[in-house]
Amino acid sequence: MENIPLDKLAKVYRKIRDRVGKLTQEYETQVEELKAQQAEIANAMKDILMSTGQKSANTDEGTIILGTKTRYTTNDWDSFKKFVLEHEVPELFEQRIAQRNMTQWLQENPTLIPPGLDQATEYTVTVRKPSK
Repeated sequence: MENIPLDKLAKVYRKIRDRVGKLTQEYETQVEELKAQQAEIANAMKDILMSTGQKSANTDEGTIILGTKTRYTTNDWDSFKKFVLEHEVPELFEQRIAQRNMTQWLQENPTLIPPGLDQATEYTVTVRKPSK
């Protein structure tokens, strides 16, 4: 591909990207429609199990199990962080690095690199439509 002019490569690249975008949108629309139908059916099964006092039901098509899922959030991060530090329970946090914050920290503190920090940088190519 070294002999192909960049403008032609950019044109083909944009066409492929646009086609991928269209296919992705079609796929996501169909998946969302199916998920909505699935959620409606799941709600109907949940309602039946709850109204009959069952925790599960065996059918010829599979076992339906009523479960619970609990999610935790906070509306006061400052107080929550203070609580975690005060009670020394950092395991209440998920273990990941805030990417933008780390980038900013390293820019502002180039000599203060946290121990164990790994960094992977890769080149990317972006192709934009020509401005007309």
